[in-house]
Amino acid sequence: MTETALAPTPEFLSETDSNPMPVTCRASDYPAGQVIERHAHAKGQLIYAVHGVMVVAVESGQWIVPPTRGIWMPAGLAHWIRCIGVVHMRSTFVRPDAAPQLPAHSQAVGISPLLRELIKAAVEVKAAYTPDSRDGRLMRLLLDELHALPVLPLHLPQPVDPRLQRICARLVDAPHDASTLAEWGERLGVDVKTVQRLFARETGMTFGKWRLQARLQHGLEQLATGARVIDVALALGYESPSAFATAFRRQFGQAPSEFFR
Repeated sequence: MTETALAPTPEFLSETDSNPMPVTCRASDYPAGQVIERHAHAKGQLIYAVHGVMVVAVESGQWIVPPTRGIWMPAGLAHWIRCIGVVHMRSTFVRPDAAPQLPAHSQAVGISPLLRELIKAAVEVKAAYTPDSRDGRLMRLLLDELHALPVLPLHLPQPVDPRLQRICARLVDAPHDASTLAEWGERLGVDVKTVQRLFARETGMTFGKWRLQARLQHGLEQLATGARVIDVALALGYESPSAFATAFRRQFGQAPSEFFR
């Protein structure tokens, strides 16, 4: 599924897109469960929370975003956000002509300690600043750091084929479901190889990798609410916490207990 461009939404336009500066930052604090409805900006946006966990979604998929990660959202791309717990969001907006080489697609990125501190400082910068001032130099450094963001494997792509949608909806609702691809093919009346080809074409993943990603995203959301690793592991169908931790570390490079630090 392709990412959809959307005209900037009026209520977001006034505070962000009308500012002529190349880089600006805005602080927004939200209560647990807050949903920021579907919208878009005329500027690129780094969506980041210094506290709390978010689900950030576009039409082609979604991400779970803890405070060590962020989402780069290019200008004009429709997206929406759900807050898991209290969220202190710090958004960095970049005028497209100020950094045309930044990614044209949404993606999860790592947030370094330096970038975190730059964002926190940039929130305090006044709306209008001069390029040769201390604030201007801070913003230029922030922009330099944006060009070095590491891309992370946190995306769960969504298919458009109705048969795959049925499989994916089940795996999202019941991540412990261990049905094989052959069993799904039989239920849907579709050849297994056809399902395999569809998964590869529409999600860029195998069935097994998509299911693993769905399980781990569900696990991330549960861990973010304070659930114990052992409870999450068993709910996802793993035989033990160590089996879950191994899969988690292989995918994200960290143990579950380290991910939200």
